Amino acid sequence: MEVEALGDLALHLIFAKLSPKDSAIAACVSRKFRSSASEDSLWEKFCNRDLGLTDPIDHLGNPVPSFKESYQEWRRAFGMYPWPLVERVKRCWDRIENWLRNNYPEALVTLREGASEDDIQELENALKVKLPLPTRILYRFHNGQDLKGRYVDSVRGFPYGLIGGYTFYEQTVNVYLLPLRQVITETKSIIQELGFSRRSKFIVVASSSTLVHKVFFLNCASGQLFVGTANLREDGEMIPCVPGALINSVHEYNTDQQQDAMLLWLEEHVQRLENGIIKLRETNNIRSISLFPEEPPFCSVATTNGVRVRASAIFIPEFTDLLDSGGNYQFSYSIRMSLQPEGCIMNGMTFSSCQLHLRHWIIRANDYVVSRVNGEAVIGKYPLLQPGEKEFVYESCSSLHSSMGSIEGSFTFVPGSLTYQEGSPFEVQVSRFPLQVTTYIF
Repeated sequence: MEVEALGDLALHLIFAKLSPKDSAIAACVSRKFRSSASEDSLWEKFCNRDLGLTDPIDHLGNPVPSFKESYQEWRRAFGMYPWPLVERVKRCWDRIENWLRNNYPEALVTLREGASEDDIQELENALKVKLPLPTRILYRFHNGQDLKGRYVDSVRGFPYGLIGGYTFYEQTVNVYLLPLRQVITETKSIIQELGFSRRSKFIVVASSSTLVHKVFFLNCASGQLFVGTANLREDGEMIPCVPGALINSVHEYNTDQQQDAMLLWLEEHVQRLENGIIKLRETNNIRSISLFPEEPPFCSVATTNGVRVRASAIFIPEFTDLLDSGGNYQFSYSIRMSLQPEGCIMNGMTFSSCQLHLRHWIIRANDYVVSRVNGEAVIGKYPLLQPGEKEFVYESCSSLHSSMGSIEGSFTFVPGSLTYQEGSPFEVQVSRFPLQVTTYIF
């Protein structure tokens, strides 16, 4: 009775600190409580706090008359799932959509509308699996990506893959999320080709659209995500993509701690995008997500005499042969070089250009030098650097009989150009950067 004596503003503040469920229960106590609990400004706070909504819409994005009805529509649509998990999955997709909207709108439009429960049931019946709860909800928000009308060719493939990729030695990889219908067809085709048991709980959830066959498999029983190696078609060899210790309760409805590898994988991916660890690249006026790290500790930066060199590497599972004696880990590395605005500076003299002549590499595995490489040019090119021009980028690869190593070295440049040399050659440092199989593999 003392609470009922409070003014409307005080009641509103109290109800705002309750959960929507507790507010609904309190509304049954009295007419005054019912009135306070029905205020749309209260439900606007609930919608914003729990679902990140700024407008009253349903889960399909359709407008509804009020925030209270909006909240009710969301609860009806996802009432079969643990609500904290629904909120978490929505936050993950919101972050992805926001990043794409601000940085990569051409990829945002490829996200398909959410799948229905019937769509998910069709997949489960067709493949005789039970999807982990987080993955089910991920598909309820977006049913993969739509490639229709956006396919470039068999070499460059579909450039707008949400996961992205890399290019080296004319090999292009770009990974996208498969819609459920394609999950069914790809899984049936690949599982049969690999000779997996019909009782296999693996389904294909992401792959590259290029000739390079990079495939990600979700184990629906354990919730772990795997990627195929070079031996996938011969021996079905795969590598886990997410730390197994983080996966928990992927089929339990009565717990708030569910997380499978798909959810953890996407959360890690969008965090790297938001933090600028990975960024967009542009090739032939087509942008795509590049998986080469752009920030330390996985990207090294060094500037010598005005020449700036950034270097980083990424693990390439689809070319890795773990059945080789001692393992044969494949890495691709990206070198980005540019001339600072002030030009090339040597002994107090400034030059408006400089050109690469030689390269020198020291390659280590587990801190032991395994190779020293000396040669002319890079990928057959002698880049001429001038102030204000885009970075010259080249990508190559290296193999190690170890899951951890590094590369460092230098380039020999000449001031001016190789044709009109204006000074003595000088060494440009390439700081050590790691070759490492990381705990999350993309």
